[in-house]
Amino acid sequence: MWRRLCSALRRLRGSPAAFLAGGDRLPAGRGAMERAVVRCVPSEPKLSLRFVLPDGSAKHMQRDQAEPLGRALARIATNAAKGHAKAAKKSKKARAEGGPAGELAAAAPAVRLFSRDGEAVAEEVPNAAAWQDGAVLQIGEAQYRVERNPPALTELQLPRSLLAGFPVCPKVSAEFAAPQHCLFHWYRERRPAAGGEAAAGDDGPAWAAVAERVFTPSNALVGLRLKLRCTPGDGAQRYGPPREVESSGPVEAGPGACTFDSRHLYTKKVCGQGSVRAVSYNILADTYAQTEFSRTVLYPYCAPYALELDYRQNLLKKELAGYSADLICLQEVDKSVFVDSLAPALDAFGLEGLFRIKEKQHEGLATFYRRDKFSFLSQHDIAFSEALLSDPLHKELRDKLAKYPLVQEKVLQRSSVLQVSVLQSTTDPSRKICVANTHLYWHPKGGNIRLIQIAVALSHIKHIACDLYPSIPIIFCGDFNSTPSSGTYSFINSGGIAEDHEDWVSNGEEERCNMPLSHPFKLLSACGEPAYTNYVGGFHGCLDYIFIDKNALEVEQVIPLPSHEEVTTHQALPSVSHPSDHIALICDLKWK
Repeated sequence: MWRRLCSALRRLRGSPAAFLAGGDRLPAGRGAMERAVVRCVPSEPKLSLRFVLPDGSAKHMQRDQAEPLGRALARIATNAAKGHAKAAKKSKKARAEGGPAGELAAAAPAVRLFSRDGEAVAEEVPNAAAWQDGAVLQIGEAQYRVERNPPALTELQLPRSLLAGFPVCPKVSAEFAAPQHCLFHWYRERRPAAGGEAAAGDDGPAWAAVAERVFTPSNALVGLRLKLRCTPGDGAQRYGPPREVESSGPVEAGPGACTFDSRHLYTKKVCGQGSVRAVSYNILADTYAQTEFSRTVLYPYCAPYALELDYRQNLLKKELAGYSADLICLQEVDKSVFVDSLAPALDAFGLEGLFRIKEKQHEGLATFYRRDKFSFLSQHDIAFSEALLSDPLHKELRDKLAKYPLVQEKVLQRSSVLQVSVLQSTTDPSRKICVANTHLYWHPKGGNIRLIQIAVALSHIKHIACDLYPSIPIIFCGDFNSTPSSGTYSFINSGGIAEDHEDWVSNGEEERCNMPLSHPFKLLSACGEPAYTNYVGGFHGCLDYIFIDKNALEVEQVIPLPSHEEVTTHQALPSVSHPSDHIALICDLKWK
């Protein structure tokens, strides 16, 4: 192909050099330059090049990154010549002057690429190295400023449900950009003039602007739609083309007072550098809230619209943002909710998220940490069943459990997982912390299953906190589905459990499994033993905990739970003023 092209060019202009050359320095440009946008990613074999030719035709080329620049320039020249020939055919004058060869010869431009300092880039240089940001592509007399990997938005979405008084957090996905460096401009629809007609001179909705990343509409905006204009940026003063998105519906009235409003009075500010605010919260997965059983049996007292995902997400995002937390451990997180809602929203408030889905499920665990306080070191997630089967750490427990095949089978059927993240202080690198998050088996008669699961969890955490990162402090959050009187709670709290504990026979004699267990940690329930953390129509009790390593951490304050009156205002949870059937635990900790 290259030889055939060179031969054709010799016939037209004398030689490839005459076609591609035109001096070793960049000639002075005439007027403003057009853009030539190059996308070049090391992991991909080709780069893309987009530009608009002088004849107005848009070109999108894909070239091998290792290909010599000269071949790419020759292809650009051919495209430019073809474009000119097509334009010439439309002209009676061009047709009168001769055939296609004459048109091509007249249209064949010199094509060169010049570096940022004005030197011609050698044709043997590979494309990946040649097309640098700030270089200049010259096609005939036209000049193009090369923009390599400029910031670009790949997705911009607004939530479907907008409530007055609740933050609206857009989902922003970008390439070669970061949401924190993007420019956000919000616009609200102007209210129509009296009589329901738009103001004179308006052909459609009119908009008035507000500028910030997260926008909280006031009650004055109820009934009006919102629009967001986002300009992607990379933090190096480079900005890409903006995009706009309008809300699918108007702002609606909020529910009034919520159960978490009074708690936010204690958490207006982020803790100081020596402290850590931790949150643990089962947020009620949509996959469980949106069933006929949930609506008619579990939560018949809850207004159907208050069980809708969009509504609950509004409450949840406001609640979590208002806690100004450094660590947030969530359970029952739908994968789509993490990706589309929570991760973008909490990112806007300075939190980075990690997600671990349950085995064969649509929901799982999420851990968020404040970026300016912690950096991520490593992840050590496990599925309990898989770890018990194959990890040498659990051989002793595996051998004990093999004596009880019925219980063993049940344990291995469970989808429960453990999420473990090791973080490091951004201000004191010597301070590292192991943050564990789990959701144990739910069945009321599954005490023996939960004991096995927590034994696996603590053995795994021991490997991380004693072997991989010796003496690292532990924060262990989760929905343990265990009350303070249970064997699981006693085991975590005391460091051991006897083989004759009643929970070994929690599901009857057929599933009895007696074994002593122990772990080396000194763990403390940071929020104590509240009367309840789960409050539904048929049950209330304490199932959720934040366990801390009491040798390394101490409790500064526990944020009070909502009052019983607040919890039962709408009979039970969830409700129009509370997004889950659980209550978040929040505490401020500090290193000893």
